[in-house]
Amino acid sequence: MTHHHIYQRRTTHEVTIGGIPMGGTQPIRTQTMCNTPTQNINASVDQCKHIADAGADYVRLTTQGLREVEALSQIKYRLRRDGYTIPLIADTHFLPKIAQQAATVADKIRINPGNFARSQASADEHLSTLLEICRRHQTALRIGVNHGSLAPRILERYGNTPIGMVESAMELLRICQRENFPQVVVSIKSSNVPTMIKAYRLLAKHMTQETMTYPLHLGVTEAGNHIEGRAKSALGIGSLLTEGLGDTIRVSLTEPPENEIPIAQKLIHIAPLYPHSTLSPPKKTPLLTCHYKINHLDDILLHAACEAGPLLIDQYAADLKITATIAGKKLPDDQAKQITNALLQAARLRFTQPEYIACPGCGRTLFNLEKTLNAIRAATTPYTGIRIAVMGCIVNGPGEMADADYGYIGASPGKITLYKGKTPVKQNIPEEHAVEELLRLIRSPTAATHGEMHNA
Repeated sequence: MTHHHIYQRRTTHEVTIGGIPMGGTQPIRTQTMCNTPTQNINASVDQCKHIADAGADYVRLTTQGLREVEALSQIKYRLRRDGYTIPLIADTHFLPKIAQQAATVADKIRINPGNFARSQASADEHLSTLLEICRRHQTALRIGVNHGSLAPRILERYGNTPIGMVESAMELLRICQRENFPQVVVSIKSSNVPTMIKAYRLLAKHMTQETMTYPLHLGVTEAGNHIEGRAKSALGIGSLLTEGLGDTIRVSLTEPPENEIPIAQKLIHIAPLYPHSTLSPPKKTPLLTCHYKINHLDDILLHAACEAGPLLIDQYAADLKITATIAGKKLPDDQAKQITNALLQAARLRFTQPEYIACPGCGRTLFNLEKTLNAIRAATTPYTGIRIAVMGCIVNGPGEMADADYGYIGASPGKITLYKGKTPVKQNIPEEHAVEELLRLIRSPTAATHGEMHNA
């Protein structure tokens, strides 16, 4: 393909997180999240070091309570003592007072508008207080919207839609603008790649209309693992990067978090090679053909995601063909097909296997996510086209598996709840029996459809 556009990033202002600024003319930054329990200080310190050594600019940890905030303080102290200056981000949900406490320790706070406050009035009150604490402690803020956890007042007015996601973010951004607090980053994530791309584009448009220049944090939430997880993240993040959107990115994989960083770094370097503009759409084609001369197999998916992604998402291309030479050798047809199928499924144009919506795990996770996801993948391979969500806890559970046909959710340590759509149908199943029970549920759709509740 020939590219006629010049790569140009969206204009944003600079936000300082710890000692590393982002936005403005700063490089696009990378980040990930620890999957260790924050109270396990030794494990969290070790994982933060691995993440920093992998080249991440920032690392996030969950702070669901005061004990986690206290642990974060110890983690920060030990990292600084050992010469690691990577900024720490506190991930908070449901409890504004915990966010306020965490803001005195962390370099940045992430809040979710969907569970930060019950009403617009209480959101205004809680956020105004949080912003004043952040101002005093030089703490940045991320307003992090997730597709599956919009507030009831947003759902009632807009539904579970991209515009609903945008309004959820704008409601809090307007408070930040009113309070003259510029140290804000915003994200608007979904596990559905087309929805994620539409939402970010719409958010950028609305911010421009209201003269806002807040930097964007890009990510596809609950992307899963293996080539399929990489395809989702690469297609969603890569497509937006080619359009000049994005100031920091997180490639979300159900794998060790340090695995995400090299992929993120490569996407940042590859995307500018394929500049795209939504203002001058190309001609439609039934088959988009992409050819690459590359030295590493893994890079083919990333190049194809950036080059073909916007065209597949906007349906200017109905199908995709990839050919390549790797260090002078032809890419085998079966590997080309695997990459092509993963990208087409991520774009929701063609399904050739089940889709797995799986969170990457964090300190709230109640079971071994990576091991469980691999077991579920092995057991459900024949069920092409169904969507299975594997979520570690209630925060990333029922709400954020919005598109799933079936859900496998951590309910308490050692216990799993299974969902058919958004309805819990089997609760408190011992973890060792849960994959087998999930298979029974998939094989018996009539019983699940009627919403029968079973307590193990």
